[in-house]
Amino acid sequence: MFNLQQILSVTLTLFAVIDIVGSIPIIIQIRQREGEIKAELATFVAGCLMVTFLFVGQSLLGLLGVDNQSFALAGAVVIFLIGLEMILGIELFKSDMSGSTGSIVPLAFPLIVGAGTMTTLLSLRAAYSLPNVLVGIVLNLIFVYVVLKTSPWIERKLGKGGEDILRRVFGVILLAIAIKLFKTNF
Repeated sequence: MFNLQQILSVTLTLFAVIDIVGSIPIIIQIRQREGEIKAELATFVAGCLMVTFLFVGQSLLGLLGVDNQSFALAGAVVIFLIGLEMILGIELFKSDMSGSTGSIVPLAFPLIVGAGTMTTLLSLRAAYSLPNVLVGIVLNLIFVYVVLKTSPWIERKLGKGGEDILRRVFGVILLAIAIKLFKTNF
């Protein structure tokens, strides 16, 4: 049933793929644009997406005739565009200020639960028992929630200069990740 080693492996794998710490500059940018981050909503939506994809992801991709490589390439394009936003200081993902949807798109999807997370979930489901994967998801969602909730504090500690530097550095890292995903799956 529950295996501590499997839970730890799943948790660390998802932690690396989600990379919520590396997403702090994007979270700050979304918060500045939207006015606030709805940490509860973003975490809930991300959790629902992860659990749903864990159970029906492979079938859904098969039904749509989409293979894992194509799905990863689509995620690479989105990650590339987010990286461009961060480096160039432009806005490609227009925000709807009336609906405040930034907590869902691009935060919950594709930032927290993107193509990398989804394909990783499919791999984890094949390698580990389902209860252990679910516990790993919950542990990551708790950490995501804490980071989202403390983003105003993190922003104050970084300051404007630190935020600009961090945003551009992680923008370049996102571009590199996108290019790597593209090269790997093309």
